[in-house]
Amino acid sequence: MADPTPGSRRRSGESAPQVFWETKLAVDFMRWRQLTLILSTLLVVASLALLGVRGLNFGLDFTGGTLVEVHFPEPADPQAVRLGLEAQGYGDLVVQNFGTARDVLVRVPPDVVGETATVGDVILEALRADYGDQVALRRSEFVGPAVGEELREQGGLAMLAALSLVMVYIMFRFTGKFALSAVIALVHDVIITLGAFSLFRWSFDLPSLAAVLAVIGYSLNDTIVVADRIRENFRALRRAEPIAVINQAISQSFGRTLVTSLTTLLVLIALLLFGGSMIEGFAEALVVGVLVGTYSSIYVAANALLLMGVEQKDLLVPEKEGQDQDALL
Repeated sequence: MADPTPGSRRRSGESAPQVFWETKLAVDFMRWRQLTLILSTLLVVASLALLGVRGLNFGLDFTGGTLVEVHFPEPADPQAVRLGLEAQGYGDLVVQNFGTARDVLVRVPPDVVGETATVGDVILEALRADYGDQVALRRSEFVGPAVGEELREQGGLAMLAALSLVMVYIMFRFTGKFALSAVIALVHDVIITLGAFSLFRWSFDLPSLAAVLAVIGYSLNDTIVVADRIRENFRALRRAEPIAVINQAISQSFGRTLVTSLTTLLVLIALLLFGGSMIEGFAEALVVGVLVGTYSSIYVAANALLLMGVEQKDLLVPEKEGQDQDALL
């Protein structure tokens, strides 16, 4: 009878290797690894260029300024309100609905109106000139620039601390190559997410920073799932090439990754459309981060492993002394 596994011989009592049929069923994701490497490099370089030239559109949480909340007797269009204020000489304002269509939040940068104590009254008088005396001031809060600078520094340190702890965690759970590839994927996701904020001039405030940190956690979760399958397949498919093992691992986890990403995106899109202006930046950052994180867990982390030359010996469990001799008896 012919050996069911061509080109291999089995020891007595040893199960047949499943290398051949498993790798044939896998999708060849790594076929496009060169193309995705070029795409990721271009996106990262473009994002860094945008951040260097245009920077981020920091909100009042980081720059300081005044928040003025006013109530209109009728639903107000934020775009019309902003244009009306600009016509009176108050530029660089951010105007958005707050809660209801009748409530409007005006974000006033520093030194636009003059004395900070009168900013709310000045904006109120300007709005009453266009919309009548029924416009009411709900609140006027000042955020100092020193507080904003401190928050910006602490936010940057929080991201660095998160990336460092991620590397240490994965190094203990897997190996140094997996830790480095995971951090490369996370840095890739953060830079591209920040690049999107710079490109579209979305306001970057504390909720947006929290979303970027959440992107790190989400992307890490996907990357660990794929890395765990790669580790298990390296131990089970000892005769397969690294590319075949990685393709098999991604194929096994792709359904879970796709379902998780789609359900998360449905919730985020609902928040973006119906959640209001207060969490708009949070939802925007997470939408971009989920899309980029799903892509990076498949291609960036796996690509980095291949470039670093990951091999079976990096993850194989050492065989017990005398195991081969016992198998032959």
